[in-house]
Amino acid sequence: METQRQKKIAGVIQEDIVDILQRAAKEGGLKGTLISVTKVKVTTDLSIAKIYISIFPKSGAKELMDGIKSNQPLIRHELSQRTRNQLRRVPELLFYLDDSIEYIENIEKSLKREEDPIQNRDLLDKRKKL
Repeated sequence: METQRQKKIAGVIQEDIVDILQRAAKEGGLKGTLISVTKVKVTTDLSIAKIYISIFPKSGAKELMDGIKSNQPLIRHELSQRTRNQLRRVPELLFYLDDSIEYIENIEKSLKREEDPIQNRDLLDKRKKL
């Protein structure tokens, strides 16, 4: 169970990461790309923050995630500058692509077709544990 402190730190990180990523995308010439941070989970010792990102349109999502992961030290530094009055130590940032919207769309599409994913579970992709 998450403590109030974890939730508060996750909220601060989420707010700033959204701003950092959207500004970087705009400066990088990715107009029309929507980047949103769907969830931030902070470990109990506050050393790691798992950041789940949703990217639309999903066509360039893999390349964008690779770019985000490779620029993690720069993003962490920018975050530390923004949160220096709120956080003593910025946690290590781990970025994950959040595919929950895509997963829900696949379920809806499958339910509208003749094939029934409830009867034949092989029709749906295996869900990754978060």
